[in-house]
Amino acid sequence: MKELEAIRVSREVTVLLIDDNDVDREGVRRAFVKAKIKNPVVEAKDGLDGLEKLRGSAETPPLPRPYLILLDINMPRMAGIEFLRTVRTDPALADSLVFVLTTSKSDEDRMASYDFNVAGYIIKSDVGARFLRLVEMIEHYWKVVEFP
Repeated sequence: MKELEAIRVSREVTVLLIDDNDVDREGVRRAFVKAKIKNPVVEAKDGLDGLEKLRGSAETPPLPRPYLILLDINMPRMAGIEFLRTVRTDPALADSLVFVLTTSKSDEDRMASYDFNVAGYIIKSDVGARFLRLVEMIEHYWKVVEFP
């Protein structure tokens, strides 16, 4: 029993970063390095790319569990709200843990995101110099929370 517990606890959480902005993705990567977070980060440029990473394709396997998704709202091809709607209606993905990390201050986007049970809604511009604290908070979250 203890061996099984050790295996479960030692599994790394993979971060799926879905954002079309190269600068924002680089900022997240740098914050992870600065905070000495070594969890794997997989990047996707929009919701369709993110879904492919989650589901896998003929060329690549699906993203291993456990994972945590950092999702932008405003993206081409498939925006964040449409991505959330798709994920929540897919039985294989419905339990995905999602934090919205966006520039959108729209109450409509915020309410729609929480309607799809996101774990948090974080506005990039509000984070500023505190971005490192945000990344550390997310790291603490996945260390404390039990994943399915």
